[in-house]
Amino acid sequence: YPDYVLKSEGNNIMVHIDNLEEYISLVVDATVKTGIMPQMEAFRAGFNQVFSLSSLQIFTESELESLLCGGRELWAAQSLVDQIKFDHGYTSNSPSIVNLLEILGEFTPEQQGAFLRFVTGAPRLPPGGLAALNPKLTIVRKHSTGANGGIKGTAQATDRDLPSVMTCANYLKLPPYSCKEVMRERLMYAITEGQGSFDLS
Repeated sequence: YPDYVLKSEGNNIMVHIDNLEEYISLVVDATVKTGIMPQMEAFRAGFNQVFSLSSLQIFTESELESLLCGGRELWAAQSLVDQIKFDHGYTSNSPSIVNLLEILGEFTPEQQGAFLRFVTGAPRLPPGGLAALNPKLTIVRKHSTGANGGIKGTAQATDRDLPSVMTCANYLKLPPYSCKEVMRERLMYAITEGQGSFDLS
């Protein structure tokens, strides 16, 4: 942004080794402080019209974060069954579903967050957790495509397929992998490599 004036004198500075620290300080100020002050004030004024900011003083910082940004609950395999819908070839007792729920329960908080972002497009759950997700998280059976050199419908072809999602509907299409280890590996690959990509939708 060559036209953005960093210094109040009106002249942009020529950056060199002697003023690099000053330049970095001015850029940080422009991007996260004074440069966004009008937008922050507009947000504050708009929020205040809906809900008085003075009323929010009763909440702690972490409570406000939870209310505004959703929570970070750890999932247990047993509790997930009641909060997820299974359809199109899967039930709560399907071996693939049992494996998936065990995997999700074993995930670290960071892995659970990555899974959530992969399936829903959001980094956190709404207040109320997974049960409050709307539409409800739905897991369906994904039939083998026969891609990657496999013969369609074979276990070998299925194990090569990746899970895919429809984030707008909180919809996970999960192939019936041959074992839990293969499922974990393919799921982790999709979660880590599929972020920000429409290839797995």
